[in-house]
Amino acid sequence: MYRIGFSKDIHRLVENRPLILAGVVIPFHLGELAHSDGDVVYHAISEAVLGALALGDLGKHFPPDDETCKGMDSAIIMRKVISLMKKNGYDLVNLDVHIVLESPRLASYIDVMRKNIANLFSSDIKNISLSAGTNEGVGEVGANLAIEANAIVLLKKV
Repeated sequence: MYRIGFSKDIHRLVENRPLILAGVVIPFHLGELAHSDGDVVYHAISEAVLGALALGDLGKHFPPDDETCKGMDSAIIMRKVISLMKKNGYDLVNLDVHIVLESPRLASYIDVMRKNIANLFSSDIKNISLSAGTNEGVGEVGANLAIEANAIVLLKKV
């Protein structure tokens, strides 16, 4: 049995916050505004897995008003979601993530981000696709006021 999940996460970009993507701190003057560390990649992946399993959304598992989640490393979120995936008898087949950000350019960080994701899933890196693009100056993402990540995941019953 296979299950497919999709998610989109978006965060405002603000001064005095780190820009963290798939566990990598990207040198930039803006970072994600969020209750946790704001890693949109890990959030989109986590919510896609939860969606594939029909287990609700991130807010159900990590409520935004829960002070224990404040500033939380999103790798902790990923580990909990992956644990739920395994507890429900599923494993990752493949994952595709697309980051939308006007700047900075992310090409030199893609391989490290893929490795981080593969390590969290205990999966081969060949099962992890990650790409990035701009919004061509359109909307809040195009104005560098926000960052977005989209994720689609295929899970298989084991």
